[in-house]
Amino acid sequence: MATTVRGRILHLQRLSTEDGPGIRTTVFFKGCPLRCAWCHNPESISPKIEIQWYAVRCLNCRTCVSVCPQQGLEMTTDGLRIDRQRCQGCGTCAEACPANAIEALGQDVTVEEVLDELLKDRVYYQTSGGGVTLSGGEPTMQPDFALALMRSLWEASIHTALDTCGLCLDTTLELLLPFTNLVLYDLKLMDDEVHQHFTGQSNRRILENLLHLRNWMDTHSHSPQLWIRTPLIPSATATDENVYSIGTFLAQNLNGYVARWELCAFNNLCRDKYTRLNRDWRFAAQPLLLPDELAHLEDVARSSGVDPAIVQTSGATRLQEESCPK
Repeated sequence: MATTVRGRILHLQRLSTEDGPGIRTTVFFKGCPLRCAWCHNPESISPKIEIQWYAVRCLNCRTCVSVCPQQGLEMTTDGLRIDRQRCQGCGTCAEACPANAIEALGQDVTVEEVLDELLKDRVYYQTSGGGVTLSGGEPTMQPDFALALMRSLWEASIHTALDTCGLCLDTTLELLLPFTNLVLYDLKLMDDEVHQHFTGQSNRRILENLLHLRNWMDTHSHSPQLWIRTPLIPSATATDENVYSIGTFLAQNLNGYVARWELCAFNNLCRDKYTRLNRDWRFAAQPLLLPDELAHLEDVARSSGVDPAIVQTSGATRLQEESCPK
């Protein structure tokens, strides 16, 4: 049965209001083909199960060190050192930790197991116009699992959304689209060289797949709604040139197809995630955008000629007075 197909996810986020319309549950997949320098979900990038350590919970009992079968843990004066090369993500340390200071990131589940949890919130979906969003990471990296889950939700009359970076085979999109009500499609950077610099990959296939999606919508009776999402990252994507270029591309190629273009403001709430994963984050000291900066980029987007129903900015901003010299 399709419901026995297995996949690897991070977790389910209930009562989400940021990944599509209404109240939703977001299924975060493990694994992503991009390596975005600003990634807000660094724990989702690797397809492997990883562990993270919470310093504030640690009792310094060294139980984790003693039970690790790979001898990949060491308690130092600076805290727990995790040898990421040795760690196999077996979760033995997490199970043994008496203070829950170690957490395994990633779990292998069947479609049936996930579906049982998702359907518990059916009433929220129905009363709010919400549903389930597949996100990550990147759902298309696990096409069989994503397809089986989307099909099961579709058959249960649950609104489905696919949140994708667009870097996948066009045939994978074709598999998922018949069971998708909404596509949340990321367009981060238009300049291919800059895209490669910040994400590690070319944007060529991403743009080609977006046009392929447009053509698919033209030739099929079922047509999912399309939202474009652009993260506004200071010193990276949040430039007039980039936002205008994305808008121009949409105006020239997708007018009439895009229902919404979201400009998502940078946030730094993920800093602790990088610390727990023993990684440096180049944007750790980056301040939030000012409200005026966000409003300006929205004006730039609207001036590009794009004509979606909604160009909307979202995300936290810092107070205007914080930019003033003390």
